[in-house]
Amino acid sequence: MPARLHHERIAHSDRVPDRWLLLTHGIYGAGSNWRTIARKLTDRRPEWGVILLDLRQHGRSEGGASPHTLAACADDVRALVDELGGVTALAGHSFGGKVMLATRPLVHVEQTWMLDASPSLRPSYMSDRGNSVLDVLEMMERLPPTWAKRDDFVAAVVAEGHDLGLAQWLAMNIVPDPAGTLTMRLDLPAVRAMITDYAATDLWDSLLDPAPGRVEIVIAERASVFTPEDRARLAQVPPHVHVHTIDAGHWLHIQAPQPVVELFATELP
Repeated sequence: MPARLHHERIAHSDRVPDRWLLLTHGIYGAGSNWRTIARKLTDRRPEWGVILLDLRQHGRSEGGASPHTLAACADDVRALVDELGGVTALAGHSFGGKVMLATRPLVHVEQTWMLDASPSLRPSYMSDRGNSVLDVLEMMERLPPTWAKRDDFVAAVVAEGHDLGLAQWLAMNIVPDPAGTLTMRLDLPAVRAMITDYAATDLWDSLLDPAPGRVEIVIAERASVFTPEDRARLAQVPPHVHVHTIDAGHWLHIQAPQPVVELFATELP
């Protein structure tokens, strides 16, 4: 059974949207990370609303049953789209972008956005010592699961060599449990399974299939998500795939929010 996914709707105050963009986050994040982008977008394109989505094992969504895979995440999203109706575009950042590409054949939408997310498999991803996503996971696996204060968690992450901004962002996952203790809400073994399957899944066939609508690939130029091989393949994609670049690192919604809003505002149907 699919996990029930927490979501919130963002719309312009002066009108009811005609269409909805379903937008989700990357690993360790939550839909609320994109709230500022969503509000600015609905100001620019008030006929569009944005549904901010928490994936399984993240935010306020259900954890879902194992196996924790891209396919399972996609089925969760498919179930929500079926329930909500009116969703005509999908978008996801990083891990969430690959989830949305996996969802694309399961639902009827006009457009799918992959925000600094590659369709390629990554055979060495889980053993790459320069992998910052894996570094963060291994750090959280080492740290205690409960904390007296959220600030203590932030200090521990900084002491591990990470910057304060990352530490404060990760700290949103330190939340009160039913007993009132501050606890890491991420199920780290489940998250590790999700990352492992993300690296092991090739979705180029889904990307290249024109039947489920347009695909917008957004490359953060100062990130390393897209390999030279990825870029070479993207130079020869069919007409339904459009490639865009933004001068930002991987966290493009934080580092370059206005270009992200402009791109959505220009390219949404």
